[in-house]
Amino acid sequence: MIQRTTLNNGIRVLSEKVPGCHSVSLGVWVNNGSRHEPAEISGISHFIEHMLFKGTDRRSAQAIAREVDSVGGLLNGFTSREFSCYFVKILAEKMPMAVDLLGDLICNSKFNLDDIEKERRVILQEIAMIDDSPEESIHDQFTNSFWSGHSLGRPVIGTPEIVGDISRQQMLDFMGQRYVGKNICVVAAGNLDHEKLVALVEQSLNSVPEKGVEQESTVPVVSRRIEVVNRDLEQTHICLGVEGLPQNHEDRYGTYLLNTILGGNMSSRLFQKVREELGLAYSVYSYHHNHSDSGAFIIYAGTSAEGAPQVTRTILGEMTRLRHEAVGYDELQSAKDYLKGGMLLSMESMDNRMTRLAKNELFLRDVGISIEESEAMIDAVTVDLVQYLAETLFVNDTLNLQITGRVKCSDFPDIDLQIG
Repeated sequence: MIQRTTLNNGIRVLSEKVPGCHSVSLGVWVNNGSRHEPAEISGISHFIEHMLFKGTDRRSAQAIAREVDSVGGLLNGFTSREFSCYFVKILAEKMPMAVDLLGDLICNSKFNLDDIEKERRVILQEIAMIDDSPEESIHDQFTNSFWSGHSLGRPVIGTPEIVGDISRQQMLDFMGQRYVGKNICVVAAGNLDHEKLVALVEQSLNSVPEKGVEQESTVPVVSRRIEVVNRDLEQTHICLGVEGLPQNHEDRYGTYLLNTILGGNMSSRLFQKVREELGLAYSVYSYHHNHSDSGAFIIYAGTSAEGAPQVTRTILGEMTRLRHEAVGYDELQSAKDYLKGGMLLSMESMDNRMTRLAKNELFLRDVGISIEESEAMIDAVTVDLVQYLAETLFVNDTLNLQITGRVKCSDFPDIDLQIG
């Protein structure tokens, strides 16, 4: 059973009661991420997320960790382009402690200057670690090119130059603007009572103001870009994509199925062609990246420098084939069964239930989309819709290609970089 309550300060409290389980997964979700940041403080949301675990007026950083560890729980947080989340997985009877702890982090974090400098060094090492991992860093390079000039294109973690200059006052000011009631959802799934949860949240987050400073948000514009970066790497990394659909688009389930067919699992066309048939890559996959007002359909492959041109042509060839040839009934049905099966299996996890509930609220403003309704939406997708989406999305006008490795532009003639 899903329930929803809005507090006087605008905070939304959502819960799904799952009788019979021993745990509760509880998250404070803030509608704030890297897209909401001015360019001059890019990465500040991620920095704030780190700092909220470094001590409050009531708890030291060590006490925060010890309190959760002592009952076998898990405490963590993450930042994305459009939201930040602080979450606890804990035994159901310990929920009051979890709500109090999360409320303390949100409302009473100290932002000690010494801790800020230590965490700044940690984040700079995190940036260096990502830069040393080409398979990870190429996705940041791709989005920076894909959404060039827009805040969605900037790395969530920030850059060394900007992170090195972010001040305590900037963090406090930005948090005061964004960590407000209308931007916050407290979401829980597990063996819990909704009214008890509401009372606990009212007590722990009652000092949060209702409104802050509105951030202007523009819809990003995507145009064709090709970038080949020569870098001395063992592998050549290919990231290719086109504009996708926003999170709330009525045809989103069609794109999920199109993605599954193209490169979403081991039986997908790209996996079977590039890895199994041609033996050109160990890692090859696709994914559809949704945001509130935009999306990206992205394909990745890691291959040799010699194999990169053929892998790129093969990816574009499979995209072309999907535009011009209807998907077979059996292939579409297999993709539907894969999506529905994965969705049902994921519901055995309270973390996944909590996340699904939160994203439905944040992106769709509708917590009432049941698993059965989602299954029906998947089943309703037709062969014609899948081909229509391929024809509409797989176009050269928004084609972006990022290639990094021991390669040069002349290895990729422009005539080869076209979706037919």
